[in-house]
Amino acid sequence: MNQYPVWKYLLILLIILVGITYALPNLYGNVPALQISAVRGAVLDESVRGRVETALAEIDVRAKNIELQQRHLVLRFNDTDAQLKAQDRIRDILGVDYVIAMNLLSAAPEWFAKLNARPMFLGLDLRGGVHFLMQVDMVAAVRQAEERYVSDLGSLLRKEKIRYQSLGRRSDGGLEIRFRKSSDLDKGRQLIAREYPRLEFLDSGNELYLAARMQDDEIREVERLALQQNVTTLRNRVNELGVAEPVIQQQGRDRIVVQLPGVQDPVRAKEILGATATLEFRMVEGSGNAQDAIAGRVPPGARLYHERDGTPVLLKKRIIVTGDQIIDASSGIEQQSGSSAVFITLDSKGARKMLQITRENIGKPMAVVFIENRPESKMVDGQRVKTTRTVQEVINVATIRDEFSKRFQISGLDSSEEAHNLALLLRAGALAAPMEIVEERTVGPSLGQDNIDRGFQSVVIGFIVVLIFMAAWYRVFGLIANLALAMNLVLIVAVLSLLQATLTLPGIAGIVLTVGMAVDANVLIFERIREELRNGNSPQASISAGYSKALSTISDANITTLLAAVVLYGFGTGPIKGFAITLSIGILTSMFTAIMGTRAIVNLIYGGRKLERLAI
Repeated sequence: MNQYPVWKYLLILLIILVGITYALPNLYGNVPALQISAVRGAVLDESVRGRVETALAEIDVRAKNIELQQRHLVLRFNDTDAQLKAQDRIRDILGVDYVIAMNLLSAAPEWFAKLNARPMFLGLDLRGGVHFLMQVDMVAAVRQAEERYVSDLGSLLRKEKIRYQSLGRRSDGGLEIRFRKSSDLDKGRQLIAREYPRLEFLDSGNELYLAARMQDDEIREVERLALQQNVTTLRNRVNELGVAEPVIQQQGRDRIVVQLPGVQDPVRAKEILGATATLEFRMVEGSGNAQDAIAGRVPPGARLYHERDGTPVLLKKRIIVTGDQIIDASSGIEQQSGSSAVFITLDSKGARKMLQITRENIGKPMAVVFIENRPESKMVDGQRVKTTRTVQEVINVATIRDEFSKRFQISGLDSSEEAHNLALLLRAGALAAPMEIVEERTVGPSLGQDNIDRGFQSVVIGFIVVLIFMAAWYRVFGLIANLALAMNLVLIVAVLSLLQATLTLPGIAGIVLTVGMAVDANVLIFERIREELRNGNSPQASISAGYSKALSTISDANITTLLAAVVLYGFGTGPIKGFAITLSIGILTSMFTAIMGTRAIVNLIYGGRKLERLAI
């Protein structure tokens, strides 16, 4: 009686061993590190690694470990002083084609990484880092949309041969067109109403003026899309910083919260987040020569650009489509040749422009230009000087094979990775509207460590108090419950690490609460066993009845708490979600350890034996 089959003991043992393995990396802590990433087509290979090692030798700084990963070169150091010295020197050596991000990485041995066993992420309040609250300029977003309307309406009126005297934005918002004759105004009004039904006309007070504005629902849609695109763009830029678990989310109608745990250089983070960029489609100028343009002989109506590898390209000044008119861009495989391609979708305004240009330029090359304005700061004579560097480069040149408008593809790319990167730039390389940092907060690593120490202290104190109570009140069975409680903590940490969840101070509060709740199931079981013993049942029958009859009560209690945690996660924000996640995981692991874990130990100690009494 009271015995498990061998497979069940082995299953429980396997789960415990896996839990210990995936929880162990959290004991090793973090070390200061530099993460080097290549941008703008630069190559990250062994030669770059050699240049970095030479640079470190010149300033007599030793790296604890240098590892060339798929997309990053990672250097680990023994202390932050070496990290800071190395960053300054490497940045001077590698230049602007590489991003050098300061970070904190796990100090766990490499064999853990081979098992995909990584420490859980720590939130901003525990690890330290930077917090930004950024406000999106919605007025500028609407203004940009109105400027697109000005360009589109001008093209439409010229195409239909409707003469107008002036076309532009109104100072109080909206558009204004001045016609020469009232007949032209009537034709223009009918044409605009048919082609742009989302524009509503206003009373201009003049019979030769036509005033219009975007409808309220379109304005809200412009603002919503601007916010979404800015969030996506910020997320892509944060990837350059090498942040393990950034938080980038919308707050309210026009604000974005950016939290970067582990980032030790807030100035560098602001430079990357504050960069503004745009994309432009232009036709390649076929009548001029790029070499002549380099010498200063640029044809009228053309501008000189360079590709990422430095190759000069002569493009026409006229812009066909800008990045804010791209609805979607994805990478894939072209059906005919099987080569990598990027599939692009434009909005209606961009589609009309693209159709007109491609219809007239079949067989001619078209280029995609990436323009970025990036703020930078340098130390000059001991003072930090801020400058703005503008990068203009051609990221792709492709030949127009046929006329197209809303949907088209860019082919001729070297690899699927290049297609993926181009799609990423096209989709979210530019901010849809300017942003301003309205709140900035830096949490130092020392404060984060203090929060970790206090949180760990609270868990330990709560854990010890529960251990003492259970051992004193339930004797041997209390010790068994204590062992299950310890394993429950290990499993919580292991699951958080497996999920790569972010642990915050509210998450630690959830773990502390779980410590108290985890023994509830054992209290119910043990009290039921004692009641069965008082009723005169045998020890073996009392054990069996205690576990079987208390199961429904335990399940009801834990399920109701789990439902509350799910609701907290669904309706809460960052800190509340962290609390709900650890609470939910703790409930599930405690049911396993309190029911199956303790039952397995009790069966091993008391099962299959004739007992006179129980130490409970």
